[in-house]
Amino acid sequence: MAEALHPTGEPRRFTYDRVPVYEVGRSSETVLVCSALGHLYKVDEVGVSQRRRYPVWEYAWKPIHSAERGRERQELWLKAITELSKKADIFVNACDFDVEGSLIGYMILKYACSGADAVAKRMKFSTLTREELRDAYEHMLPQLDFPRVAAGQCRHEIDWLYGINLSRVLTESARKSSGRYATLSTGRVQGPTLRFLAERERQIETFVPVPYWEIQATVEVNGEDLPAKYETDKFGVKVEAERVASSSRGQEGQVEDLVTRPAQLAPPFPFDLSSLQSEAYRHFGMAPHQSLQIAEGLYLDALISYPRTSSQKLPASINYRHVFHGLSKNANYQILANMLLSLRDPRPNEGMRTDPAHPSVYPTGTLPKRALDPKESKVYDLIVKRFMATFGSPANRETVKATIDVKGLKFYLRGSRTQASGWIDFYKPYAKFEDFILPEISKGTCVNFVSVEAVEHFSRPPPRYNPSSLLRQMEMNGIGTKATRAEIVQTLARRAYTKGERIEITPLGIQIAEVLEKYCPKVLDVALTRELESMMDAIELGKEDKQRVVNKAINQLKPVIEELIAHEREVGEQLVRAIKQEHAAQVTLSVSCPRCGGRLRVVKNRTTGKRFIGCLGKWQGKCSFTLPLPQLGKLVLLDQKCSKCGFQLVKVTSKRRRPLITCPMCYVKR
Repeated sequence: MAEALHPTGEPRRFTYDRVPVYEVGRSSETVLVCSALGHLYKVDEVGVSQRRRYPVWEYAWKPIHSAERGRERQELWLKAITELSKKADIFVNACDFDVEGSLIGYMILKYACSGADAVAKRMKFSTLTREELRDAYEHMLPQLDFPRVAAGQCRHEIDWLYGINLSRVLTESARKSSGRYATLSTGRVQGPTLRFLAERERQIETFVPVPYWEIQATVEVNGEDLPAKYETDKFGVKVEAERVASSSRGQEGQVEDLVTRPAQLAPPFPFDLSSLQSEAYRHFGMAPHQSLQIAEGLYLDALISYPRTSSQKLPASINYRHVFHGLSKNANYQILANMLLSLRDPRPNEGMRTDPAHPSVYPTGTLPKRALDPKESKVYDLIVKRFMATFGSPANRETVKATIDVKGLKFYLRGSRTQASGWIDFYKPYAKFEDFILPEISKGTCVNFVSVEAVEHFSRPPPRYNPSSLLRQMEMNGIGTKATRAEIVQTLARRAYTKGERIEITPLGIQIAEVLEKYCPKVLDVALTRELESMMDAIELGKEDKQRVVNKAINQLKPVIEELIAHEREVGEQLVRAIKQEHAAQVTLSVSCPRCGGRLRVVKNRTTGKRFIGCLGKWQGKCSFTLPLPQLGKLVLLDQKCSKCGFQLVKVTSKRRRPLITCPMCYVKR
């Protein structure tokens, strides 16, 4: 920000009580730029926080360092901003132009800068390029975006009320029942999301496979063997399928109809956050929270626009040709960018969704100033190529369907080919179509049925959600926001409510969902959550009152909490059983002891505190088998087996280090 506003791009940097501040000298003014360091204020209980007290209905916004431990850095920042503000005569909120950025700046201006929110101005921008930041400064909004601020306040306050009360009831119910503390949580969005997973797990568990039969046929046309499809996809009765197979096997059929149809495929829409996360997962296996984190880093490097957007539109004001010209300087995109520069009137194919704060995600055209790491390169390449593809021409395809008659039975041959690739050339390798070209064929062509079989299959249960499909389910049901959904999915995993890439709900997650469903089904009601989301969106648009929405949420939540408290003992007993079951699953290995065939568990030495794998026979004097384990970081037993010895793999994760996946047995043999 400071570099963009400074005439030479070299602002003076100084520290105020260890807080970095940048001084920008302009012709008629001196501008001080200080980072906000994220949220410096948060919702908390009135008075001194008491972690075991509930229900809690009175709250206040407090400096985050007074509400949470370990926030000394935020306290330092807040004091520096307060002192610097005393000499300022103009205040500007230059945080990201969204709900969170608006709220962060407003809170600092209101409380740290003695009510400067009433006179402050607002910068609006979607990229951190020098040109856009300068333009945003020269054309500042005369006041803060107060409706967006109110929407942010409302969301934080309601989520805090839900989270603090529901989580404390669950946690304390379990503690009172067992005498041991275990962190349990749920919330306004977390509950309905957990319900999706619980319902899917019930569908899988109660699913009864049903047999069915398909006809698999191979025909020979002009010396070439081709797969043919029977007119009926599935048979519920084996005899009927076998009758079709035996009637056509070894017979000669004839092409009685040939239909050729053109098909035009429109270019894709520009990325909003959800579609970006979905594509990153599909092509790279990248979890939604990870792709968002990488996209935010690219935004801070001024390589892309602000990623937290729900828009599918690219306004012409961003100057498409300027972006194409910038991309043409990158060797990876030079040819494609030059193709777009040759267009007389480039226009993107846009979707219907809009965002009041930002357009869709697009590259700025700025060349990277540093080498991107492999994951950053993948996400950046995906964004660039998706952006360019939206300007491409439609792809033209041709499909051919040949109907074959054999003794009154109908089979089909299908072919396809690309006549003009259009936008696909810009979006490779993320979009490609396989052509299947039929041999020369016409009406009356003879077809020999080489093989025809009735193959038995069994119906399958619905698949488990993956991170991408769960996000789509949340979005489709209108719960959470583009910025919070990925974090909710992560929270469920951190709480041990879910596990695995194909998200499997754990016994603890099932029990939490069942407790909420039994005693307070409103918490899991998608319609209720969606209604609150709509009301908060209306606040942002200035069509709803913030306090009215908060009061409505409190009135809905109070009877829910009262019902849980009334059944505190039963709730606690159910949760304790699930916690014990989950703990046992986390420390019990799926492989047997190689020495005696007994059960293996992760054990902690009470004297030294060191963890290791031990056979349960050790405590019965039968077996002394043990294996060492890494001592630092969170240990997770994986479902995977070692390719060399077949022993169960473990994963160790710790802050600022790459996850370590290792085989305890092979590690000992090194």
